[in-house]
Amino acid sequence: MKNPMELTQIGVILSPYKTREECPRQTCKTEQITGIMVFEKFAEGLRDIEGFSHLIVLYWMHKSKGYSLLVRTPWDVELHGLFTTRSPHRPNPIGLSVVRLIERKGNILRVKGIDAIEGTPLIDIKPYVPEFDELQEVKIGWLEGKVRR
Repeated sequence: MKNPMELTQIGVILSPYKTREECPRQTCKTEQITGIMVFEKFAEGLRDIEGFSHLIVLYWMHKSKGYSLLVRTPWDVELHGLFTTRSPHRPNPIGLSVVRLIERKGNILRVKGIDAIEGTPLIDIKPYVPEFDELQEVKIGWLEGKVRR
């Protein structure tokens, strides 16, 4: 049974990266500052956001085309199930970044750590709260020993 789903774009990513090739992978440690513009009609939802150092940003990877259920990643020569990777090519190309909030100017957030290209549709922002989001005893499956830090 198929349920209708709707997403509402609440803003746009203002990025120096114009193409997917320019955009670094997994940029949580980058010092590059990017912008997030929240549309004016949603700007009131940013009230009190300045009190958070980090945010979880969800966006629609609008340049992603097609997908395969088995993929090869830059970290391994073996094929792995799509849902065990962070490939942008997905049935629902939703991107997620945990970013450091640098500042807010009205409806514009300046952040570090997002890996999205210019014009990427913003679908949600949530505060990062260690008590809720930081987990203990984490296993990283096939990535064990392969992740480059």
